[in-house]
Amino acid sequence: MAQESTRLYPPGVKRPEPSTTLSATLIGEHPSIVRLRQLIDRVGQSKARTVLIYGETGTGKGLVARLLHQASNRAPAPFVDINCAAIPGPLLESELFGHEKGSFTGAVGHKQGLIESADGGTVFLDEVRELDMVMQAKLLTLLDTRRFRRVGSVRTTDVDVRFIAATNKILLGEVKAGAFRDDLYYRLQVVSMNLPPLRERGDDIFMLAHAHLDVCNKVHGSRMRQLDPEVEEVFRRYAWPGNVRELENLIERICLLEDGEQVMLKHLPDRIIREARNARPPPAAPGGGGPPYHEATAQFQKQLIGDALADCRGNLGDAAARLGLTRHALRHQIQKLGMNTP
Repeated sequence: MAQESTRLYPPGVKRPEPSTTLSATLIGEHPSIVRLRQLIDRVGQSKARTVLIYGETGTGKGLVARLLHQASNRAPAPFVDINCAAIPGPLLESELFGHEKGSFTGAVGHKQGLIESADGGTVFLDEVRELDMVMQAKLLTLLDTRRFRRVGSVRTTDVDVRFIAATNKILLGEVKAGAFRDDLYYRLQVVSMNLPPLRERGDDIFMLAHAHLDVCNKVHGSRMRQLDPEVEEVFRRYAWPGNVRELENLIERICLLEDGEQVMLKHLPDRIIREARNARPPPAAPGGGGPPYHEATAQFQKQLIGDALADCRGNLGDAAARLGLTRHALRHQIQKLGMNTP
């Protein structure tokens, strides 16, 4: 049995406990994920009223939002997930704030909005960048006053919710381009979190793959237990543009359509194999682990500095004081790490 367990995983990679759903935990041991779990615990239990989550599509922004809700004293109250890009603009105000009977054509009765339905809990605004300027102004008013008006009403309604916003775009760049209100940006950016793309998470790829194999085996009755070494190499070199969601979908497809106990190279789409073979191999750490010490350290430093700059709205002096550095030392670190100087 011990021999089998070493065959299932690259050296140093632990198999996570089986779970019926991946949303039960944030899986991974990469330094950025370890720190993210710490932030979730700390921010979740805090009284922060707004949180902004950055990350590419498929990195798990919705999962982090739910974990923040579960870690807070708001957990018994509703968690309302709103995709701002999925609701047509003319309907969005009514969906968010509700409306009164007769307030517009088709308003045949009173309707409670999604935000009011989350009173006492959490509202997750996914793809917040997709709000138009009018809705951005209304959201800003709500964040500042904790009050809103239903469409067609002259009365204000009080609401107590935590707002978690998420985007796959750099909002500061959208502000400079005139596509996002600067006052709303700074209101949302009280606490920010950055989710790393899967391609930067080293051996977390294998932990996530095996965790989803466990899930699919339970749900679909499949028997896939391990990754062939050739598949491991492809997984390590592939860029994963769809991130964790792409990996999960790939594993589920294989479990549904293929037989056997091992994920083989022939089970992977030709596109993934071709792109992985054309990619530069990632640096290998001693013992077959994830990124080597200096690379992992640099990634962690970038995360710390990026968070401090975001929290201090780009003010170099304030960020330096928060990090315990001089302004000159912080500027030197930014240049050394290849980051953009504010």
